[in-house]
Amino acid sequence: MAQVDSLEDKIVVLIGGGGFLGSHVAEVLLRRGARVRIAERNPEQAYHLRALANLGQIQFLRANVRDKRSLDAATRGADAVVYLVGTFGDGQFELQAEGAGEAAKAAAANGAGAFVYISALGADAESDSGYASSKGEGEKLVREAFPKAIIVRPSVLFGDDDRFVSLFAGLISSLPALPVFGAESRIQPLFVDDAAEAVVNALADPGSHAGKTYEIAGPEVLTMEELHQRIAKAQGRERAFFRMPDAVASLFAVLPGTPMNSDQWKLLKRGNVASGELPGVEKLGVQPKPLGLFLNRWMMRYRKHGRFGTKGEMA
Repeated sequence: MAQVDSLEDKIVVLIGGGGFLGSHVAEVLLRRGARVRIAERNPEQAYHLRALANLGQIQFLRANVRDKRSLDAATRGADAVVYLVGTFGDGQFELQAEGAGEAAKAAAANGAGAFVYISALGADAESDSGYASSKGEGEKLVREAFPKAIIVRPSVLFGDDDRFVSLFAGLISSLPALPVFGAESRIQPLFVDDAAEAVVNALADPGSHAGKTYEIAGPEVLTMEELHQRIAKAQGRERAFFRMPDAVASLFAVLPGTPMNSDQWKLLKRGNVASGELPGVEKLGVQPKPLGLFLNRWMMRYRKHGRFGTKGEMA
């Protein structure tokens, strides 16, 4: 007789579940038999998940994390709640700290057995980065409201549908020479499906993970310059990369319309690597996969002749 998954028929609410990580978490939950409720400001962006769900297995709810009544409605009847809301733009404290705390209060009041807060590597309430400080404050507020909450701090996530590797891939495919910001900054990228699996494993065994904080990161550390070089090689392109001086990068980051704001620049310059002082993704039952396992296949569409190009052909 097949063993029943501990998440079978459990109601799991994903607040901000229509985003990059949220969609992948939803896929894993659906595969493991959970009933998923996507609570999202724009739930339409998660409608593609319908095709993966059985009848009645997924629900979409328009929600606003600034509205306590909305959070109460979203978490009513939930067995577990995951808070995935995040932004590099305006309203970081409202969304990543206050909203998270109110969601944890609502989950506790409605009897949820588990709460997972998606934080970030480098989260620190005292940081000069708005993103890192609001994530750090969010951790505090969540812990106050839901002491057994599980905090997960992911590194930079990559995937076929990401906005990280794909951004650089597009630039490298179209420009013969380009600058590298924070060339020596170290990152430890994690495959988004591994991150999703780790989050779901935490939900499946909340007793073992309650009250703990995890830093989940990939198996290798790269500099930003090395990342650019790997992408170019996978595309079969020869490119000239030049290191952008930090002073110039700082000025660039404050200009309107650029792909990186000053807060993102602060985080990039600081690097995105696990401290090693907290349990990692392996403690959540996941062996992380390296970027190289996927890069050649993903970069196929950026090669000079698409899938008919070869890595040995340089453009």
